[in-house]
Amino acid sequence: MDRGLDGYGFTIDISPTMKNISSKSYVLLAGLPLAYLAIFYFYPLIKIFSVSFIPDDAWGPGNLKKLVTSSIYLRTLWFTTWQAVISTVLTLLLALPGAYVFARYQFRGKELLRSFTTVPFVLPTVVVAAAFHSLLGPHGMVNAVLMKLFHLTSPPVAIDQTIALILIAHVFYNYTVVVRIVGGYWSQLEPSLAEAAKMLGASPAKAFIKVTLPLLSPAIMAASLLVFIFCFSSFGVILILGGPRFATIEVEIYRQAIHLFNLPMAAALSLVQIFFTFALMWVYTRLQRRRSLALKPESRVVTQKKSESGIDRLILAANIGFMALFLGLPMVSLIIRSVTTETGISLGFYQTLFENTTESVFFVPPADAVVYSLGFALATLLIALTLGVPAAVFLAGPENRLRSVLDPLFMLPLSTSAVTLGFGFIIALDKPPLNLRTSPMLIPLAHTLVAFPFVVRSLLPGLRSIPAKLKESAVMLGADPWKVWRTVDLPILGRALVVAAVFAFTISLGEFGATVFVAQPQTPTMPLAIYRFLGQPGAANYGQAMAMSSILMLVSAAGFMLMEKFRSGQAGEF
Repeated sequence: MDRGLDGYGFTIDISPTMKNISSKSYVLLAGLPLAYLAIFYFYPLIKIFSVSFIPDDAWGPGNLKKLVTSSIYLRTLWFTTWQAVISTVLTLLLALPGAYVFARYQFRGKELLRSFTTVPFVLPTVVVAAAFHSLLGPHGMVNAVLMKLFHLTSPPVAIDQTIALILIAHVFYNYTVVVRIVGGYWSQLEPSLAEAAKMLGASPAKAFIKVTLPLLSPAIMAASLLVFIFCFSSFGVILILGGPRFATIEVEIYRQAIHLFNLPMAAALSLVQIFFTFALMWVYTRLQRRRSLALKPESRVVTQKKSESGIDRLILAANIGFMALFLGLPMVSLIIRSVTTETGISLGFYQTLFENTTESVFFVPPADAVVYSLGFALATLLIALTLGVPAAVFLAGPENRLRSVLDPLFMLPLSTSAVTLGFGFIIALDKPPLNLRTSPMLIPLAHTLVAFPFVVRSLLPGLRSIPAKLKESAVMLGADPWKVWRTVDLPILGRALVVAAVFAFTISLGEFGATVFVAQPQTPTMPLAIYRFLGQPGAANYGQAMAMSSILMLVSAAGFMLMEKFRSGQAGEF
């Protein structure tokens, strides 16, 4: 899904590239990604519609009627909505001070802190859930410390499988969305507007409410809607931290399809999810256009200042301290719990990942999940680049009517939940000639759908930055189109290719929503391994969940830092 963050936001640069390639060749470039979407995106969606409206080879919208007449499904829709609203409000309240600090102050380590605040956002949902289990769960670090200090026999903090823990995790996950979007926009607003209001007698609070807040409203609305979308479609956090008491639409789709095998009802719920997500994404894109055209940006040299007064230093210290504790503690506790055993500090939980006892919930040693995840991620990277490069080249080419149609079409997987995609795969790809239900390739094929739009948007800025005159000069010197691409485009595009590759690789490593539908028991991925461990009793299973989560967290964070390094200095679309 579009994460629209700061330097990762959409751009509107439409400079033509690769004019030396014919229009017919451009159309051919779009053929491969179009064929892929037709088979692995549109066909499964059509099957979902078919199962919803023709469950027994006869027309009947009965399942859709149940959604509006059954109190169970109405409660699910209501819970999905109100928890997303509260999560959004809490995220705004806690993140706006951080956005202000990044917008208005210059301080040492600012870019490092900005990257640190983004790490939770790129973590897989199962890792976020495991991190909060390690911090606030019954066996978490907070309860362990309190029980030891006060000689308690039971955990004093009992918020596991409660709405409170879900809301805290959602704020943790989406904090940087507000910081990046609102903070980036705020940094371009001229401070003199609010200062003029103060000179006319307005208090700082009134100047903020009457002047700054209306100017920030497009960015706040865009960030709020994006956070709402992420919380509305929350799956892993609800499934793991909420337990059986709570279910969003996504979780209910999973339960109906996997536990109850009620495919028609799961399909009907998927239709509702698709409708809401498409509608929300349509509103978000309109808000983004409004945000990008609201004001003429002001230089950050003018809008930002150093902390000189005591008040400034207090504001900075309070916000940096909050970010370090709120965002850092769950990740630190995850690593601490992964090396803490009853006998002290040990790597025993990591060592047991390489064992497969008769009581194991795996058919293979758990460490094989790491190998499978890396293999699936590599396959996803190759497929996503194979599809994304020609799609990006086509979109960066000469303006034409087909391009205006295919640009949003290539982004459609972003507006479809991974759970819906995974469910579509299991009902559509189980008969010849597309009988892939038991094939391990189903996992990278599903992951590619999630990664493909990110790859395209990562490559587009690099392609659009290539000077047309440079390419024309190569053609005048006798270079054919392939040689122009190889000697001119590819070297310039190298950094963007690295960013796209890392995007695809890390997305595949952490993908959970689609994988839980299509993975086989003998080929678990790391997120599935963590989910299985957390669902089993015993200190050994819990410790192995912490160990596996720590590995996945460190790999995901390293991938993000590498991507930030290569993205530095070039405007990206994500």
